Amino acid sequence: MNPYPVRMTRLIVAAGGGGDAVAAAMLDAALYGDEDQAVILTYAWDRLLIDPIAGPRGATDFTGLEQITPAVWAVPAEARPIAPAGSTLPRLAAELPHTFALIDPYHGAEGITRQLEELVNHLEPESIDLLDVGGDILARGDEPTLKSPLADALTLAACCQVNATVRLLVAGPGVDGELLPEDLRTVLGPLVHTFTPTDVERISSVLEWHPSEATGVLAATARGVRGTCEIRDAGLPVPLTDESPTVHEVDLDEAVSRNQLARAIMATESLDEVERYSREVCGYSEIDYERNKALWLKEQQPTELDPEAIIARLAQFEAEARARGVTHTTFRRITEALNLNGSQRDDLRQLLINSRPEQYAAPLWHIPAEA
Repeated sequence: MNPYPVRMTRLIVAAGGGGDAVAAAMLDAALYGDEDQAVILTYAWDRLLIDPIAGPRGATDFTGLEQITPAVWAVPAEARPIAPAGSTLPRLAAELPHTFALIDPYHGAEGITRQLEELVNHLEPESIDLLDVGGDILARGDEPTLKSPLADALTLAACCQVNATVRLLVAGPGVDGELLPEDLRTVLGPLVHTFTPTDVERISSVLEWHPSEATGVLAATARGVRGTCEIRDAGLPVPLTDESPTVHEVDLDEAVSRNQLARAIMATESLDEVERYSREVCGYSEIDYERNKALWLKEQQPTELDPEAIIARLAQFEAEARARGVTHTTFRRITEALNLNGSQRDDLRQLLINSRPEQYAAPLWHIPAEA
C-alpha cells in the first residue's frame, strides 16, 4: 500500500540539496505552521566527510526507499545508503516530521522535470516553493567566487519547465559565500520572512550534527550573530548582517535569464551532459573538484587528536583570522585550516566546545576580538 496520501498541501524543492533541505524544513514551519508537513524534494549530495564518493546519489545508491510515483522515491528514516556511500537524509527523516523525496539528477533536467510533474499530479500541492540558501541560483556562471552552480542550475532548469506555478525563494542572501550580497540586492524581490530564534529552535537538534555551512550561518544570524564568518577550505568571508536571516521572493523568469548554465541544460538527459555544459559555461564542474579531493582524502591518514597541540594550532589560526577581521568561523573551516581529516570534524568540534564553551555561537565558532 502506498504510504503517502494522494493530496499534500505543499511541495518545497531544495535547490542545492544538503543544507537547503534543512532550511526548507525551517521555512515550512515558519511560513505554514505545524498543522501538516510539506514534501521536501532534495538531492542526496553531501560533503565528502559524510559521503566519500564524489557527486550526488541516486535511488540505486540506497536500500529501504519508499516509492511515491514511478520516478520519485522517499527517503525514510529506515533507508540506508549502500556502502561506501553516505547520506544525511535518513537521519533528517528520523529527526524532522517532513517527507524527504529524492531528486535524481542522473537523467538531467528532463528527468527532474519528469519527477516534478509526477509529484505535482500525485500530490496536487497548493503551493510549490523552490528554495535556495545563499542565492547562487541567481549566478550568471562567470562570478569568481562561484563554487557550486550545478545543482541549483539543474533544479532551476526543471522548475521553469514544469506545468505548474513555482515560487522561487532565496534565504540568507550571500551566506554561502558564492555571490556578494551587493550583487544579489538588485535581483531580490519582496521580503517573505525574516528567520527568528524561535524558527531555528525547530531544527536546533539537526544543527548540532549537520555539516551544512550555509544553513548553519543562516541559523546563527537568525539567532542574532553578527560580524564576518569564514567558511569552506578557501576561507571565504561572509558578512553576517541584518539581511542575512531574510527570505526574499525572486522572479523565476528573471533567474533563468541570468543563469546561463540553467538555460544551457534545459534539454539534458544525463548528469554527464550537465557536467559538460558546466565546464563550457562556468569553466569547471564541481563534481570534478570533488573527484580530485576524494582521491586526496583517501591518501590522508587520520591521527588521534592531541588536545594540547590542537589548542595551540587553533590559537595561531584564530590570531591570523582576527587579523583578517574575522569574528566567526565554521567547524569545517577549522578542520581544514588545521590540516585535519574530515572524519575528525566531530571530535574536533566536541573538543573545542568542551574546552571553550563560551566561544560556541551555535552552530558557529566565535573568534574573540582579543586572545
